[in-house]
Formats: sequence, C-alpha cells, structure tokens
Amino acid sequence: MPAPLAAATSRKPPRLRLGDTVGLVAPASAIAVPDQLDRALHWVRGMGLVTKVGAHATDRDGYLAGTDANRAKDINAMFADPEIRAIFTIRGGWGAARILPLLDWEAIAAKPKLLIGYSDTTALHFAIARRAGFPTLHAPNAASSWQKESWESLWRIAFAGTPAVLGGEDVEAAARRPGRTLVAGSARGKLVGGNLTILSTLLGTGWVPSLGGAVLFLEDINEEPYRIDRMLQQLRLAGVFDQVAGVVFGQCTRCDLRDPDYAGFTLDDLLDRHLGSLSVPVVTGFNTGHVGNQLTLPIGVNVELDADARTIRMLEAAVE
Repeated sequence: MPAPLAAATSRKPPRLRLGDTVGLVAPASAIAVPDQLDRALHWVRGMGLVTKVGAHATDRDGYLAGTDANRAKDINAMFADPEIRAIFTIRGGWGAARILPLLDWEAIAAKPKLLIGYSDTTALHFAIARRAGFPTLHAPNAASSWQKESWESLWRIAFAGTPAVLGGEDVEAAARRPGRTLVAGSARGKLVGGNLTILSTLLGTGWVPSLGGAVLFLEDINEEPYRIDRMLQQLRLAGVFDQVAGVVFGQCTRCDLRDPDYAGFTLDDLLDRHLGSLSVPVVTGFNTGHVGNQLTLPIGVNVELDADARTIRMLEAAVE
C-alpha cells in the first residue's frame, strides 16, 4: 500500500507565462565557453520569455563566476526584483554551496519564485526546500541543450501548471536509455534530490531538507564506480535509505571505470548491492542527469513513484 500522502504544498511560486521576465544567474563555476551565455539567452528567449542577466554573471574569480559575495548578490537581487518571475542558472560546476550562508533567506522565503537548473544547482534546491519551503525545478541549466522531453516537461509543470506523469517505457525508448526496476511497488512522498556528490557534501550541514518519507532521486557525472560506492555508503551510514519512501537513480554520465586499481564492480553492480536490498521501491536509469532530453523534475511536491512502470506521477501542481 502507498504511504499516506503528505499535506499538499501550500506555498508555491507563480507559474510562468509567455512574455514573463526571468533572471539568469551563475551561482557556481565561471562561464568557460565563449558562447555559453549566448546559448543560455537563445534557449530561454526561445521559450517566449524576456531575460535579465545577473550583474556579475560573467565575472571570474579563479574557477568561480566571481566572488562568493557577488554571486550571492545576484541571486538576492533576482528574488528582490518584482519584475523577475523565475530564475534560471546558466551553468553548474561547483560553487553554489559556498554562497548559501550569504543569501537573504527571509526575502527568498517571502517571495517564492521558480529556480530552474541542475547539477551544482542542487545545493540551492536543497537550501530553498529547507529554508524557504517552496518547490523548485531540477531541469537543464539555461545553457544546456533544451531538447524535446526537457522542454515539454518544463512546459507542463511551469507554464501549464498541470501535474505531469514523468518517465516510463516510451521515454526510455525515445532516449535509448532503458531503466531497471530493482525493487517493485509504489510509494508516495515529497520529491527531493539532485546531484549525489552535492547531497553527500551537504549531508549533516543543516542545508538538506528532511528526507523522511521522501521520494529521493539521484544523478551524477564523472564519478568512477568506487566513488559512487563511497557516496552511497555514506548515505546508508547516515540512515538516509532508512528514511525515504522510494529511490530513483537517474543517469550517471561518464561513470565508468578508469582507474585499474578499482576494477571489479560496475556501476550496476554497486547499485544492485546498495539499492536492490532496500525495502522501498527503487528504479535506476531514470531519464534525469547530465544527458540530453533529461526530464524536468519538481522538487518539493507530492509524487507517486511507480517502480514497475518506472514513472513519477505528480499528485499536485508545482506552481500556483
């Protein structure tokens, strides 16, 4: 039987409309490719939105997109700006966790706005869920390639404001990435998750939302199997897998063996060992992560995970 459904999310950002003004920020790594900002503007404007770029989005401080203080200023400014309806991160990399203490959480909580991005943006998703309590969207960064499934799922969730059904065999077939059901069954709970490395980095810091009864989804890139093993073991020892209602492991791009000293287990071997024995529904290979056509996933809303069909069904809208 599915777990009892949590109360509907009461505080939600406004939905997007054609012609809305949205902010573009770089909260982590510096824009490294000359046309990266141009690509971001191209994709977001192609959605029928008007763009406002953060004052420090093109700054550089070492490998970061400017100083911690200035990256935080851009985000605070976007939440304070009454013209801004939602905020896209231009890229990920590393650095968002560094600015969490510098953000104006009282102001952010007072004016919910969709934050849209993934990878290192996971730190902001977690912090908003913990400190502000409204939904955000794990979706391609603005400079990513917005392909069919990504755009259509964003449209349904952010523009139309409808509860979507995400994943399933048709999506797997179109993406040519078959999923696996490790533990059958269904589960209901708040959808929480993102990048595995960022979760393991923030675990125990006070910036991660409650995982009790949550449907947890994970993804990563450029991590060899033994590192995935280490991070999943950390989650196990921290009791995360004892708390959650279900687990969705997405794509782990370029997570194959490169160091011969750690030969012996494939990624699937490790997922089977860590997740296959859990007493909650588990699927792997879900279409989220550092891949084309990744699905937009709503963090902080009630969903139902059907592990047999490998779908996530939203049980409420993510926006007003």
